[in-house]
Amino acid sequence: MEDDDVPALSAETFAALQEFYAEQQKRQEILEKLESQKQLNENILFDENWQLSQFWYNESTVQALVKVIDKVVPDGGKVALISCPTLFVPAKRHIGSRIDVLLLEYDRRFEVHGTDYMFYDFNFPEKLPDDLNHSFDLVVADPPYLSEECITKTSQTIKLLGKDKIVVCTGAIMKDQVEKLLNLKQCAFQPKHRNNLANEFCCYSNFELDEILR
Repeated sequence: MEDDDVPALSAETFAALQEFYAEQQKRQEILEKLESQKQLNENILFDENWQLSQFWYNESTVQALVKVIDKVVPDGGKVALISCPTLFVPAKRHIGSRIDVLLLEYDRRFEVHGTDYMFYDFNFPEKLPDDLNHSFDLVVADPPYLSEECITKTSQTIKLLGKDKIVVCTGAIMKDQVEKLLNLKQCAFQPKHRNNLANEFCCYSNFELDEILR
């Protein structure tokens, strides 16, 4: 075949391919590091991706929510974390020896956590393995967008996964939707973020979460 007959990639396509392979290599290197240490590496931290509407909790909020998980989920139980990846490593580190922690998240950087991670797109709320249905003692969710569509579809996932107890962290403007869709009540506890958000943020649950944090 003559060289002139070989299809050439455009500069944009070539750059996109380079970026894709660089990301793949970076994830593989992190995964190999985790596997070689045989433990969660607390020093592996991902930056917020604002294009994915990611806003990390501050340390006091992480500690409070991990305490709630610890008190609510029994030994041998399971917690699902939907779109709240900042809780994953602290939960695994502090209570992962006695409960199963599953992260459902759109951001594929978290694939480095192996089978404890599952890709999740709220646009397909029921695209889940059947064996996960109603198998989690607690579901903690932080829908990425303050929209009726996002909370409605995330609520479908929550109902599929959960047995009973639910915690949702989202904007105050979603209060009516959260109460209507999931029958949750607003808590006194207010989640905070490392970078302050313009929108007022609240926590909702169907159990006495505030009593746990007293």
